[in-house]
Amino acid sequence: MGIIKNYDTLNSNENRKIALELIETAFSSLTPQEIFKNFLFEDNKLKILEEEFDLSNFDRVFLVGFGKGSAEMSRIIEEKLGDRLTVGYDIDVVDETPFKKIEYTKGTHPLPSQENFDYTAKVIEKLTGLTEKDFVIVVTCGGGSALFEKPNTFSLEEMQKMNKGLLECGATISEMNTIRKHVSQVKGGGLAKILYPASVVNIIFSDVPGNDLSVIASAPLVKDPTTIEEAKEVIKKYNLTIPTESDLVERPKEDKYFEKVKNILMLSNLTAINAMAKKAEELGFTPRTLTDRLQGDARVTGEKLINETHSGEILLAGGETTMKVVGRGLGGRNQALALFSLPFLDENTLLVSFSTDGWDFYWFAGAMVDKDTKKKIKEMNIDVNEYLDDDNSYGLLERIGDGIRTGKQESNVSDLYIVIKR
Repeated sequence: MGIIKNYDTLNSNENRKIALELIETAFSSLTPQEIFKNFLFEDNKLKILEEEFDLSNFDRVFLVGFGKGSAEMSRIIEEKLGDRLTVGYDIDVVDETPFKKIEYTKGTHPLPSQENFDYTAKVIEKLTGLTEKDFVIVVTCGGGSALFEKPNTFSLEEMQKMNKGLLECGATISEMNTIRKHVSQVKGGGLAKILYPASVVNIIFSDVPGNDLSVIASAPLVKDPTTIEEAKEVIKKYNLTIPTESDLVERPKEDKYFEKVKNILMLSNLTAINAMAKKAEELGFTPRTLTDRLQGDARVTGEKLINETHSGEILLAGGETTMKVVGRGLGGRNQALALFSLPFLDENTLLVSFSTDGWDFYWFAGAMVDKDTKKKIKEMNIDVNEYLDDDNSYGLLERIGDGIRTGKQESNVSDLYIVIKR
């Protein structure tokens, strides 16, 4: 196995061996090489899935990429387009990628930084004033909300404070992005207005449960259905002190800005879920996909997944849970979900929760828990509640060795869940 770095440590029983094969299959299905089998460029014709664009109708071709995984996606597009690409810009969290015509910026996530602001300002400056003879390819990946940002009035400190508050209050990704869109110049269709009247194809790699295009990366190229009033309701619901009402602005609603924008969903968590289901069948098991849009409190979702799983089946799901942070420990929602499910696991059940970008906030992609986890906790005389009460799931998983290590991956399509009940 190649992606899971601590495969041998985790592979302690038959259920774990099956789960590890499914996890590897999921990650392999999301590699850029696999994804871009559906991206072809020949004789000035660009074909993406079922859509085709004749680039001979345009004088210049630009590329704009943002989000976790966008660097490698943009590099492959640059390679395929060759000299037809005029210039491009990309921001991701990985180290420098060997580009030829694309200017790369290493940004930050989950909180924005000055590097993120400067990159976005550069894109706006360089691509303001395009004409109908220009064609723009946009690579939109999960994490784009933080990486591609230019606020209306906020300072960097104010924007970081707002995003930190949103991440810790327990708001859903839709609720968070409702606020983010109304304090930004580029979100909620803002980029579409900037690029108008050029033709735009937006290649989307979804990390949002249900793949709502008006939510992914806060929808810089999609007309925003939300309003300032809805943003105010989210602020009130979670008792957020910022932004103030004067910082909220309405997003562009005119149809003309979106008539020449083609949004293409290139990848979602269903890609990985379907790949895992196929692998499970090959291994002789009966898989069942519960949902691709799982949401809820990470502290209780594991129990629900276990209760949904029938004896003798493998349950698969995708989505994104939330957590209201109350402690000072380290760890992400996937690590917490797995550990909070421990009391509900019997001898024959295993649960896995992991992030497809390989980084559940702190070093692990996620975790797998089962009877072996319980055995180690008992033998080491560990007080699990001491860790969970402090939101220190990473600390506990590091100690018992059940975190999944993959390193940062090149795609990001939200989180995945596996329950095996023999």
